[in-house]
Amino acid sequence: MKKIFLLLLIPIASVLHSCSIKLNGASIPANMKTVAVLYFENNAPLVIPTLGQDLTEALKTRIRNQTSLAIRNNDADAIFEGRITGYDIRPTSLQNNNSPSAGTNKLTIRVSIKYTSNLDPKQSYEESFERFREFPATGQTLESQQQQLIREINAQLTEDIFNRAFAQW
Repeated sequence: MKKIFLLLLIPIASVLHSCSIKLNGASIPANMKTVAVLYFENNAPLVIPTLGQDLTEALKTRIRNQTSLAIRNNDADAIFEGRITGYDIRPTSLQNNNSPSAGTNKLTIRVSIKYTSNLDPKQSYEESFERFREFPATGQTLESQQQQLIREINAQLTEDIFNRAFAQW
């Protein structure tokens, strides 16, 4: 019985080994071993000093946590590069009709991403991504909420960027 199992297991293992690696819904080519994530420059009209570094590190963390790819500074099988093109806060609802003021605000971050696959150029893309979070305008100040809002938006953006590169959606 063990011999039959082993005889069946060997062909299956060899077929699986030659296919793409799938992790968390991602489809990474088996021959892809390295990726570079270049610093995301902040070109938004409203500049938050740490935003570029925060987004860059968030994408690196997602790649480390969800793949076996090694992150390099150069000479990689794939490269992520981009820039932050928008960071803005706008009111989304008003309160008090007699003296209108914002009831909720919306923080939006936009990024332009270029993903280059040096192994399969057809998988490369250039695309913009935008995500937002609404937050109450009363109570806490923006400064007290800002870092948490940025973390939440960065998590959504990195998921979009990652999925576009590795889940082909």
